[in-house]
Amino acid sequence: MTSAEAGTLRRLAPPARRFLAHRKGVLVRLALWSLAESGQAFLVGHAVARSVDEGFLAGDPRRGLLWLGIALVAVLSGARVVRGVFAQLAGVTEPLRDGLVRRAVDRSMARAARGGPGGTDRAAVSRLTNQVEIARDSFAGLVLTLRSFVFTAAGALLGLLSLHPALLVVVLPPLAAGLALFLVTLRPMAAAQRRALAADEALGDHAARARAALRDLAACGTGSGAERSGADLVADAAAAARTLAGWAAVRTAALGVAGHLPVLALLVAVEWLRGRGVSVGALLGAFTYLVQSLLPALHTLMTALGAAGSRLLVVLDRILGPEPEPEPEPEWEPGPGLELELGSRSSIASAPRAAAFAVDTAVVPALELRAVTLSYGVRAEPVLDALDLCVAPGEHLAVVGPSGIGKSTLTRLVAGTLAPSRGEVRLAGRPVTGRPAAELAALRVLVPQDAYVFSGTVGDNLAYLRTDASRAELDAAVGAFGLGPLVERLGGLDATVRPAELSPGERQLVALVRAYLSPAPLLLLDEATCHLDPASEARAEEALAGRAGTLVVVAHRLSSAVRADRTLVLDGVRAQCGTHAELLGRSPLYRDLTGHWNS
Repeated sequence: MTSAEAGTLRRLAPPARRFLAHRKGVLVRLALWSLAESGQAFLVGHAVARSVDEGFLAGDPRRGLLWLGIALVAVLSGARVVRGVFAQLAGVTEPLRDGLVRRAVDRSMARAARGGPGGTDRAAVSRLTNQVEIARDSFAGLVLTLRSFVFTAAGALLGLLSLHPALLVVVLPPLAAGLALFLVTLRPMAAAQRRALAADEALGDHAARARAALRDLAACGTGSGAERSGADLVADAAAAARTLAGWAAVRTAALGVAGHLPVLALLVAVEWLRGRGVSVGALLGAFTYLVQSLLPALHTLMTALGAAGSRLLVVLDRILGPEPEPEPEPEWEPGPGLELELGSRSSIASAPRAAAFAVDTAVVPALELRAVTLSYGVRAEPVLDALDLCVAPGEHLAVVGPSGIGKSTLTRLVAGTLAPSRGEVRLAGRPVTGRPAAELAALRVLVPQDAYVFSGTVGDNLAYLRTDASRAELDAAVGAFGLGPLVERLGGLDATVRPAELSPGERQLVALVRAYLSPAPLLLLDEATCHLDPASEARAEEALAGRAGTLVVVAHRLSSAVRADRTLVLDGVRAQCGTHAELLGRSPLYRDLTGHWNS
């Protein structure tokens, strides 16, 4: 272990002990539910073995069916166990999140109060949002998987021993080898994760400084130095990502050894085991223990510990560790200048039915329209005419206007499902036109008015755009949108959904949670909340606005426009953009819509 890692563990151990000591009751209840899971794992394999040896092979099918019935009851009881575990999990994870938020805010406020050079904590936003959520989700995943592995493995190994000790001789060596190979990757992956987070904070710090100095950079011609600094930071982040990928490959090999070799070893050793008195039922029970209990629990543990464990250690150190020394402001060298015009505020263009909007942003806007025109026919009147728009990363924009004015057309243009007649739509600094569908899918999610729900499980529908979402993340998203009663009515996340049995509002909520979980940085809602009541709509939009990324909402209620950072008014003559208060003063159409909404 490196000195840095040892120091991190020493710093985190006391607060971790204090945190857990105050939650002994929750931990005890969690352990009791886990004991039930251990008993369930033991019963399934044991019942399969007994049903074969004492039932079907012994000529007593009734006894065999009885033991299979016991196995079925054990499997079905797993739903109750999982529910009990999740009921206790919130008592551990949510206090952790609250404590980390308080720590991050206290540190940022203390640093701001000190003032002076380096007094502004530009990394505070990353700690307060992204890193706190990483810590909570990673901690929840670790608690679930560690608990499940320990108790499931105990039940499965005890079951193997009860069937025949020789089974452990065959199964344990490949399991131990795969687990040992996996443990070797933990330290270097934690170090690489630490470098990746540091690179992320440094890049965000650089972007904040560059944004504040846009006018000075352009006026003094010092943009080239800023550009080089940014390029170096991007290169550092890319190098850290490549290192993580290399160790991830080693971890994948460890998963292969631990997840497949035990089954192969058991198959190869069948003759040897039979010669030592291992019955056919015991062999089938051993395979059941491996396939149904032990190997899935091990796979989940290695996946979670490899990713979530290293992230959790690093993030907790960033938030709870000592205050880093402030870095000096970089001295950007003079150069030919870098075009940094995104911080200026353009006025409305003089051409009819055209508008130009720009906001203070980082170097690359999330969404940009450059003189976009679209007509549904050669001689047809343009639906959008020379529209210019710039939306900053993380901004919440509402789009309003009469029916048929082009709001849905705008979202389709941004999503890349419709090409403009003239002009250019850009996402993350690059044109939408010509980009592969897979690349666009990673950048934006469009939720239409008629939400799509497919036949499958509730969890499959919610995690369709992010298949690696953990059960804890799904539960958190369900809670954020108030979808819990619907999920419970349907029978849980593993229950099958029949789309025809859902109301339009319920289908919209499912689609909104699916978009919320998506890793895409841009969400486009085309009246995607029109079937919700005002309270549900407000809850959904607040959850989506709190998500890291940019949100564009085609609004049909005044409250949606009020909640947005800015509102774009399309009126077919002169598009206008501004805050709710600004538009009330300068847009007659917006005032009319406001009066209609309030009537």
